[in-house]
Amino acid sequence: MMEQNNKRPDIGFVWRITDDVLRDTFKKNEIGEVILPFVVVRRIDCILAPVNVKVRAAYENFKDKVADDKLDPILRKATGGMKFYNTSRHTLLSLTDDAKNIALNFDNYLNGFSPEVKEILRNFQFDKVVARLVRNGLLYQMIQAVAGLDFSPEKYDNHDMGYVFEELIRISNEQSNETAGEHFTPRDVIRLMSAILFTPDREKLNRRGIIRTIFDPTCGTGGMVNLGKQFIREMCDADSQPVIQTFGQELNEQSYAIAKSEALITGEDARNIRLGNSLSNDQFTSNRFHYIMANPPYGVTWKKDQAFVLNESLDPNGRFSAGTPKISDGQLLFLQHMVSKMESDGARIAVVTNGSPLFSGGAGSGESNIRKWLIENDWLEAIVALPKDLFYNTGINTYVWFLTNAKSPERRGKVQLINAVDICHPAKKSLGSKRNDILEDDVKRILDLYLNFEENDNCRLFPNNFFGSYELTVCQPKRDREGKVIEKRGKKEVAKTDTESIAIGSDWKEYFATEVLPHIDPESWVDIAKTRVSYEINFSRYFYKHEQLPASSEVADSIRTREKNIQSLILDLFS
Repeated sequence: MMEQNNKRPDIGFVWRITDDVLRDTFKKNEIGEVILPFVVVRRIDCILAPVNVKVRAAYENFKDKVADDKLDPILRKATGGMKFYNTSRHTLLSLTDDAKNIALNFDNYLNGFSPEVKEILRNFQFDKVVARLVRNGLLYQMIQAVAGLDFSPEKYDNHDMGYVFEELIRISNEQSNETAGEHFTPRDVIRLMSAILFTPDREKLNRRGIIRTIFDPTCGTGGMVNLGKQFIREMCDADSQPVIQTFGQELNEQSYAIAKSEALITGEDARNIRLGNSLSNDQFTSNRFHYIMANPPYGVTWKKDQAFVLNESLDPNGRFSAGTPKISDGQLLFLQHMVSKMESDGARIAVVTNGSPLFSGGAGSGESNIRKWLIENDWLEAIVALPKDLFYNTGINTYVWFLTNAKSPERRGKVQLINAVDICHPAKKSLGSKRNDILEDDVKRILDLYLNFEENDNCRLFPNNFFGSYELTVCQPKRDREGKVIEKRGKKEVAKTDTESIAIGSDWKEYFATEVLPHIDPESWVDIAKTRVSYEINFSRYFYKHEQLPASSEVADSIRTREKNIQSLILDLFS
């Protein structure tokens, strides 16, 4: 199993640069927009340092001899196999030698980057940041401060740089007061998701050269797919490593830029990270994936996507044909989108939600219909209730859903619920709302609950139809003053209606006759045409522990004892 790394990056440079350069010119909520792209540029600058001389020599030798499309592979080759380069004669450090021409030289430096890096900087809107620094006479100071940071691979490996980016985003979000649904996923949560998502497939993955794909439709800065890939690598034998290809789509331009830069820096295909709204602008329409991981925004409206989503929901083969949830929360839309991306010969999904998708919406609602669709297709494998206070920007109840279109034989027709709300440890240091951590022992304990697939205090196993119920519409007849049932055109007129819920698989006629009819008008009936199906997962109810109340005599004795103690106290005060 992947070892937990609790190392936190040193991000004190954020406050030093803020105090020394940016304060009074940029607002608190703008600091991240300035520092993030500079950190990305500095990281790339440090990686390219050993190959700059070769790249520039190749550039000078071939720039006037071959077309641009032929020059690009030559320059990549000069890097020794990297997917980016810089042809400028400058580095961030050398720029500090000429304060007078800093703006002109920095522009030359940025224009020397390969197209992929330029696109990343465009999505950071870096030109606006630089222009503002120039207007305020701060560009030289900013470059001088950043050039003093050592982000070389020897000092910071990809894992460490991932932490740096995450911390920068967390600080930026805190300063911007981002909403609870706009947070990134802590590494301990991703590690738990990875353990349950990938461990069942260890034998399949532990084969040299096989190709497997991981996709995140709300990829943020790319941490989830990158850590998922890392988990697989550490889970598999050194000589049996599969080829793992990562893919992601992200709506936020800044997060997209970081994800793309990480893909570029780590040797991934940066073209697999794409910009756009996954609901209304799917960038992977024809792709299917083996593993899908996501933490979509919760409690966030999908109103701007409403027309597109509703139109696609009318298509029986569309992603949203199972139903649409309330406009105020799009979590179940993302879940349907993920299901549509499952590789037909076997795929697994892990997705974080809050409590709403479990039970929101009554019988016949979009939410209930989506749950019905997931469960009746036997895709829902397990749900894990997570501890509170795991995320940086919210302390609400969260859950991880695991779905697959290739259930193992013993899991077919069943759903496993795991209550892990108490399986955690207090964090050594609180970060935002994150006060708890899932440590390695906690991951193992929760994974064992999943793998053992046995009923106990923390695990429940239910057949699929357990979560479904029929909502019966019970009609009571109108009667005249003499008590006779009033009929119109041979049909009884309705005086009032009520609803009754009955579990799917039960004999509703017997239930109605024995449990309902004896308590209402004996001429009442069930309007079959109005029967609706409801699916909900009332997680807390299944793990509710009844606490025996003390006997009345014990309560009385306790009250008498308390009264005597109070009387004694009063006497002591006045004696």
